[in-house]
Amino acid sequence: MVNTESRKDRPREKGLRHNSVGLLASTVLGVSSVAPAYALTATLGPTVGEVGLQMPAIFLAGFLPMLLVAYAYRELNRALPDCGTSFTWTVKAFGPHIGWLCGWGAVVATIIVLSNLAGVAVSFFYLMLGEMFASAEIAALGDNKLVNVLTCLTFIAAATAIAYRGLTVTKKLQYVLVGLQMFVLALFTIMAFAKSGGSATPAIAFDWTWLDPFGVQSFAAFTAGLSLSLFIYWGWDTSLTVNEETSGEARTPGRAALLTMVVILSTYLLVAVSAQMFAGIGTEGYGLGNPETGDNVFAALAGPVLGGMAILLFLAVLASSASSLQTTFLPPSRTMLAMAAYEAAPRRFAEVHPRFRSPSFATLAAGVGTGIFYTVLTLVSENVLIDTIYALGLMISFYYGLTAYACVWYFRKELTTSIRDFLFKGLFPGLGAVLLTLVFFKTAVDTWDPEYGFGGSVFGVGTVFLIGVGVLALGVVLMLFWQRRAPAFFRGETLRADTPVLVVEEPA
Repeated sequence: MVNTESRKDRPREKGLRHNSVGLLASTVLGVSSVAPAYALTATLGPTVGEVGLQMPAIFLAGFLPMLLVAYAYRELNRALPDCGTSFTWTVKAFGPHIGWLCGWGAVVATIIVLSNLAGVAVSFFYLMLGEMFASAEIAALGDNKLVNVLTCLTFIAAATAIAYRGLTVTKKLQYVLVGLQMFVLALFTIMAFAKSGGSATPAIAFDWTWLDPFGVQSFAAFTAGLSLSLFIYWGWDTSLTVNEETSGEARTPGRAALLTMVVILSTYLLVAVSAQMFAGIGTEGYGLGNPETGDNVFAALAGPVLGGMAILLFLAVLASSASSLQTTFLPPSRTMLAMAAYEAAPRRFAEVHPRFRSPSFATLAAGVGTGIFYTVLTLVSENVLIDTIYALGLMISFYYGLTAYACVWYFRKELTTSIRDFLFKGLFPGLGAVLLTLVFFKTAVDTWDPEYGFGGSVFGVGTVFLIGVGVLALGVVLMLFWQRRAPAFFRGETLRADTPVLVVEEPA
């Protein structure tokens, strides 16, 4: 049956290749975007610096709002499987202006993390070469700004080229890269557990209080740690952004997203506990609280834990960064594609390559934007990797929270039809949205201080605040500019905001 009244609200055919990925491939893409090896090496140190021994508890606490928001994504995807995801859903729930800002937040958050991924890939690339050739000079090349930027731009160009060729090439490479990093993380965990029982000075015994989030010394420290833990789960929604290219587009992406989060949580807890038991939280040597190694913990732990196999950990983080650098191009390019298809962005972003069936211009734009952002921030900030990670907590809370609110409002007329609808369309997404809202405003206030995180300021304002809140404010300016230039979207002519449920056409 065809509901002709709802045709205007159906996802537009955007030219993507349908049925390109199944449940396994979609889950692998989600794990790849999260990049567990990269996320852990970048956040173990800063999280310990904020909350001490409660680091595993913070990882658990960060999982809760992510899980609650994942239910919102699942339910919205069942009703409207559109590659615009957060953008499309918030437009239909709250109208074009909030939807546009949500889409902007999703795009710029991804471009920021792409720059961070490339930076970590550069660091471990030279560390791995230094280990292979036993050269401290080669290992230190990653600290040279000129070499770092040029190498980073090369990595970004390579990742852009692979993403440009579409999902078929992407998923095949991901099976290898994701498998490698998960194997090495398992090896690291086993050996760290085994060696933590020795006589090494930093080694400490496991205590169940490590899993108690109420043991954090202050609310400010808790929210700072939570902001970091949100970052390490970010990326699971990649499974949703390829929904129009997934077999079983209404259900498979949601299942893949939830499966991704379960795999990631298990990995994080095991690695976090084993690393803390082995290295302790001291501020010297390879202790997790050492500020000198905070942005790259695995570089310090590789030798002590894996010994002669240390190069495997370097290779795993490099593979993690490279694989995520590639798959993380998928969400922004498809969000920009959807925005352009609904005339919320320049039409060129809707171009799809006739052979590869990928968002060609949007992918190239994401690559160029990433390169420019990384280059500028590297020249301005001495702690570019840490600053972007803290700022990402703001961005993630913003657009994930809006998406969760959109779920509650979109399904508001169905919340009393069954217990299931009340829980998964109302209560769980609503709780997730409130938690993320609290994190957003608390973090925004705290990051105004230049001393937040690893320090740094511009005209007395904290660098982290400028990156996070400043980029969102820039979105308001761009939205008003585009509204004057192309008002059709903002008048509701291309994507209506008042249809509560999408009726999908049944196949003949």
